[in-house]
Amino acid sequence: MISQDTIVALATPSGAGAIAVLRISGSNAITIAGGVFTSVSGKDITHQKTHTLHLGHIEDDNKIYDQVLLSIFKGPNSYTGENTVEISCHGSTYIQQQIIQLLLRKGCRMANAGEFTLRAFLNGKLDLSQAEAVADLVASDNEASHQIAMQQMRGGFSNEIARLREELLNFASLIELELDFAEEDVEFADRTQFHELLNRISFVLKRLIDSFAVGNVIKNGIPVAIVGEPNVGKSTLLNALLNEERAIVSDIAGTTRDTIEDELVISGIGFRFIDTAGIRETEDVVESLGIKKTFEKMEQAQVVTYLFDASLFTTHGAGLKTEIEKIKNQFPLKPLVIIGNKADKLTESEKAYALQQIPELLLVSAKENIGVEELKDKLLSFVNTGALRNNETIVTNTRHYDSLLKALEEIQKVQYGLQSSISADLMAIDIRQALYYFGEITGQVTNDELLGNIFANFCIGK
Repeated sequence: MISQDTIVALATPSGAGAIAVLRISGSNAITIAGGVFTSVSGKDITHQKTHTLHLGHIEDDNKIYDQVLLSIFKGPNSYTGENTVEISCHGSTYIQQQIIQLLLRKGCRMANAGEFTLRAFLNGKLDLSQAEAVADLVASDNEASHQIAMQQMRGGFSNEIARLREELLNFASLIELELDFAEEDVEFADRTQFHELLNRISFVLKRLIDSFAVGNVIKNGIPVAIVGEPNVGKSTLLNALLNEERAIVSDIAGTTRDTIEDELVISGIGFRFIDTAGIRETEDVVESLGIKKTFEKMEQAQVVTYLFDASLFTTHGAGLKTEIEKIKNQFPLKPLVIIGNKADKLTESEKAYALQQIPELLLVSAKENIGVEELKDKLLSFVNTGALRNNETIVTNTRHYDSLLKALEEIQKVQYGLQSSISADLMAIDIRQALYYFGEITGQVTNDELLGNIFANFCIGK
C-alpha cells in the first residue's frame, strides 16, 4: 500500500507569515529538491549527510524564487521513514505557491490529508494509536489535552495494549497447541495462570474504558449551561468568568434572546460556557425561540448551573426551591450547580438562612467578582484530574473506546468459558477475537477503509 511517489505540501498554516515550511517526502525527495536548490557554498545536497541544514536559493531557468534553509532527513531516519526534505522559505503566499508549483513540475505530487503521518505508520515509525495522537496534539488547545496527546504519541497507551496482547497471545498459542494434540488429552496452558491473566486484562480494560469519560471531556471541552430566570445576572456571570465583556448586559429582562458560547481554560481543562435566554412565560415570539433553545442546550450540556437572584430568596425562596427541584428531576444525571447571585446585597443573617435552606448553594456576586473563583473550583471538581497528575493512561479516542469495549466482551466470554470448562477450541475463537480488537487499536489489524477514515481528518501538511 506504500506509495512510491514523492509528495509535497505546506507544513505551516496557509497565509502570509514570517516564514513557511514546505515538506517533501519520498524516494526522490532529495534528488528533486537538489534540482531546484543552489547552495551558497556550492554543495551538492544529494551527497550531504542526513539531518543537515543548508542555506541557498530555490531557482529554475536562472529565475531565483527565494533564499531558503533546506533540511535533509534520509530514510529510514526521518519522520516518514523515507527521504524527507523541509524547505523554510519566506512566508509570502506568492513565494509558497511558486515553489510548490515548481516542485510539482519537477515530479512531486500534492500530498493528501495526513499522508506524511500515514507513511510514517506504514513504514513502522508509529503505530496507529500514536499516529492518531499526532492529530490530537496538533488540535490540543489546553494543557490537559496536550498532556494526554503527548503521552499517547510517546506510546504510553499502545505499549499498555501491546503488553496485554502479547501475554494473551502467548496463552493463545498454548491453547492452539492443545488443539493439535486433542486426541492426547493434554493441557499446555496452566488454567490457574490463565485465569489470573484474564482477571488482570479485564481489570486494565475496565480502567481504560472508565477513563474515556474523563478523556472525552478533556479532549472536547466540558459544556456548561448557565440557566435561570431573566435578569438574574447570567450574562454578567459569563463576563466575569471570561474576564471580558462577551455578553450584552442590561437591566431589561429578556436581553439575551439567543445562546452565547465561549471557552475558558481552568487549570488546564477546557470549559465551554453557554449563556442562555432567561426562562419565563412570554408571548414574545423571538424570546420564546430563545427559551426553547435554552432547554436544548441544557440537554446537550454536561454541567448545568442554575442562577437566581439571591436578594429575592427571603421572599421567593419557596418558588426558587420548587424550580430547582424541577431541574433536578428533569436532568437527574447531570451535575447541577446552584448559584445565588447578587450576594453582595445580602446581610450575613440572610446568607446564613439561604445556606440553611439550600446547603449546596454557592453565593456569588458576578458584578463585584465575588465567589467566581470558588465557582471555577466547583466546576473543576466534576473532572477527575487525578489520572492526569498520576500520569495514568487516559482514552480520548472513540475508536479506541469501541475496540476496548469489544475486547472486554470477548475476554468476559473467555472467562465464562474457563469457569464452565468448555472445550479449548471454543475458547480459542473468543481469544482470537479479543486479539483482533487489540490489534485494531495499534494497527496490527487494519484495512484501507479504516486508514482512509482516520487520516482524512488530518491537515494536509501532516
